[in-house]
Amino acid sequence: MSLNKGKLLLPAIFVTIFALSRIPGLLPSNFSAAYAFFFCAGVYFGGALAWWLPFTTMLATDVGLNIFYYHAPPVESYLLVNYAIYAVLIGLGKWFGPKASILRLLAGGLAGALIFYLVTNTLSWWQDAAYAKTIAGWIQALTTGRPDWHPTTWEMFRNTFLSGGLFTALFVASEKLTAESPADKTAGAREPTTDGETETEPEEAKA
Repeated sequence: MSLNKGKLLLPAIFVTIFALSRIPGLLPSNFSAAYAFFFCAGVYFGGALAWWLPFTTMLATDVGLNIFYYHAPPVESYLLVNYAIYAVLIGLGKWFGPKASILRLLAGGLAGALIFYLVTNTLSWWQDAAYAKTIAGWIQALTTGRPDWHPTTWEMFRNTFLSGGLFTALFVASEKLTAESPADKTAGAREPTTDGETETEPEEAKA
């Protein structure tokens, strides 16, 4: 990728898509770009950028939503658990790497959404007194959820899984569209000379 596209355009697209997806009421419950955002940040961004860009964006939107929409404290304890899982998703993306096929990356995005769902709902089962601390209670937490909850946990899983795949495909497509073409890579390059000859500037015509 060129400097402008690889270093500026792709991160800007990722942040814009994610920020827009967090507008309240725009998407169904649990239909989130977060899982794909963190996974693809691990895939495509190197060094510190893979970490500070998604976490800064997530924290800024979380604080804004808590203050202005939910009228809650800016940062709540449950976010720490979510952020720990997001760190795992970045690591998962780095493990897949940018050379992975599109199908593998889609599978990785789906796996990231599945990991988030399993961990958060298992913690909910463990902490919520409404669930029996048995295998049956754990399955209830992963499927129907509590009787007073709507939508059901199963419906939340469906949205989590579908959004993981959809937004991963969108982020991967964004990377492909902003990637430097072979023509861009060779533009301006001098053609190699033969027989060890070197190019020389033409002499000025003598008067």
